[in-house]
Amino acid sequence: MTTTGFDLDMTLIDSRPGIGAVYEQLATETGVAIDTGLVTSRLGPPLEWELAHWFPDAEVPRLADRYRELYPLIAPDLVAAMPGAHEAVEAARRIGRTILITAKHGPSAQLHVDRLGLAIDEVFGRAWREGKADVLRAEGANVYVGDHVHDMEAAQSSGAFGVAVSTGPCSADELSVAGAGIVLDGLEPFADWFGERLAGQV
Repeated sequence: MTTTGFDLDMTLIDSRPGIGAVYEQLATETGVAIDTGLVTSRLGPPLEWELAHWFPDAEVPRLADRYRELYPLIAPDLVAAMPGAHEAVEAARRIGRTILITAKHGPSAQLHVDRLGLAIDEVFGRAWREGKADVLRAEGANVYVGDHVHDMEAAQSSGAFGVAVSTGPCSADELSVAGAGIVLDGLEPFADWFGERLAGQV
């Protein structure tokens, strides 16, 4: 069975408005000025890494918990699927299993999958770089689709074919250097590419 993995933020969903709104609420509660534009320009790494740019290390665990409390209350209605996301996931699911592997908190990721009706079979949260590679290997994934260089490094490390979309913080050149097998401008061409790849394997 073909198993296709997808990243979430800036791959399947444009989460910038939702994440920015949660950080704005954190800024209001803490009195710390957070540049939400900067935050949302570099999505991908774990939440704790970003919080450490704005708060003392000792405060990060508490504020990460608070962020995760606020997220389902604020973010979901502000987040939309990326163009081509539904078609990409459905194309992969027609011939096998689809999994989501993301650094985002698993329940928050599941909220987006459910709300947007994405055809994902299983969600794996709080996974980053080597953690994503571990899931890809454990699930026998053949393909991993993501927008970050660390997504492509995870795919390469696990033996999955890395499909990069240049819709996040990393350029097409950076994604290629990181090991992407192909770099797409977005998810719209994915379904056709996927069908052609499978046909070539028959």
